[in-house]
This record gives sequence, C-alpha cells and structure tokens, in this order.
Amino acid sequence: MFLVERLESIIANGKKLPLTNNVVVDQVAALDLIDQLRVAVPEEVHAAKRINSQGERIIENAQQEAERIVARAQEQAAFLIDERGLTQAAEEESRRIVDQDEGKGEEVRRGADEYAAAVPIGLEGDVVRTLQSIKKGIALLDERRAMLQAGDGGTGNGELTDFDLDEEDAAAEAVRP
Repeated sequence: MFLVERLESIIANGKKLPLTNNVVVDQVAALDLIDQLRVAVPEEVHAAKRINSQGERIIENAQQEAERIVARAQEQAAFLIDERGLTQAAEEESRRIVDQDEGKGEEVRRGADEYAAAVPIGLEGDVVRTLQSIKKGIALLDERRAMLQAGDGGTGNGELTDFDLDEEDAAAEAVRP
C-alpha cells in the first residue's frame, strides 16, 4: 500500500501539460517504484495465497473433525440406546424368571406339605394293619397252643401237622408289612 501511495504521489505531483489531462512524471522514479511494486506484489500475493490455503486447510480439518465428532456421538447414542434396550430386556427377563421360580417354589412347597401329610397317614394305616395281623397271629398261636395242651387237635404228640404249618405260614405272612 505504501508503494501504491508513492506512485499516486508521483503522478499527482507531475507537471501538467496544458490543454490536456496528461502529466509529465519523473520516469526513473516511476520505473523504480514499479520495479519495487513487482517485487512486493508477488510476495504479498504469495503470502495471501499461503494464508488463504492455510485457512482452507484449517476449515477442512475443522469440518473433518466435526464429522468425526458427530459420527462418534451418533455411535455413542446408538450404543447407549442398545445398552438401554438390553438392560431393560434383561430386567424384564429377570423379573419373569423370578416370578416363574416363585410360582414353582410355591408349587413344590405345596406338594411337599401334601406329601408330608400323606406319609404319616399312610404309615399309620400300615401300622394299624400290621398290628391287626400281629394280634391275629398271636390269637391263632394262642388257640393252637391251647388245642395242643388240651390234646384235642393235631396228632396228640405235640407235633404240628402240614395243615397247622400252612396256617402258621399264613399268620406269618399277615404279620409282614
């Protein structure tokens, strides 16, 4: 800008030719100034191009970084959404399993209670039948003993007959549970 102002000053201070808009300028000073402008302008143009190029690179890098940030944010959001969905599904499945297991546990407890009540009742019936069989066996043996002692039954010599042995086996079977 300084060189342009000096060129303007040389032209403005030049001698005016009468009846025209032309001026006479110092040729050496003007050419020297033009040479300085030729040298200065390319440097300034190159500097401006460098600055412009750097600005474009900075903008391009900023856009790429912004795109990376947006992509990463979208990935993170998708991950969080998926994770949230998986977490909810896992919680629902866990509640379903707990509910199902509580129902099965209640059913098992009910079955165990029924079994625990049925076993003593069944045992009581078995014990009553066994006791009755034992009493019948004792009564049968008492009858035989009385018959043998009285001499009315059997061979009269105190030995048991085959008929007596069959009855004794039946009494023993009745005693076994």
